[in-house]
Amino acid sequence: MDSNVYKTPNAALSEDRGGYDTLTLKQVLFSFSGRVGRKVYWLAILGMIAFWAIIGGLATVLGKDSNVVAAIAFVFYIPFIWISLAVQVKRWHDRNKSGWWVLIGIIPLIGAIWVFIENGLLAGDQGMNDYGMPSA
Repeated sequence: MDSNVYKTPNAALSEDRGGYDTLTLKQVLFSFSGRVGRKVYWLAILGMIAFWAIIGGLATVLGKDSNVVAAIAFVFYIPFIWISLAVQVKRWHDRNKSGWWVLIGIIPLIGAIWVFIENGLLAGDQGMNDYGMPSA
């Protein structure tokens, strides 16, 4: 045994990130791996709703037959489906469930209520789960 009580202990320490995984905006919006909490989930959903409200306002101002508004909506429709699915899958991961649970939203009425409660209201796992550390 070493007699120097002030010596730094030798231990194999892993990198401590405070128990949270940091995701970039690109990872949050386009990746299907990892976890996001309720705050990020709601910010993404409300951001998409605000965008489509602006598109609807433009359609009202420019007229219903405006080709410009239709073109803008068409260009953004597919990416917004991808973003919606990616954020929902990561939210299911935060609840320690497979991303395939996103398909429960297909069930009329019950599916929407279930998704709202599970993804929007219930907290995710506090620590590590099958899908990694929670995101900050």
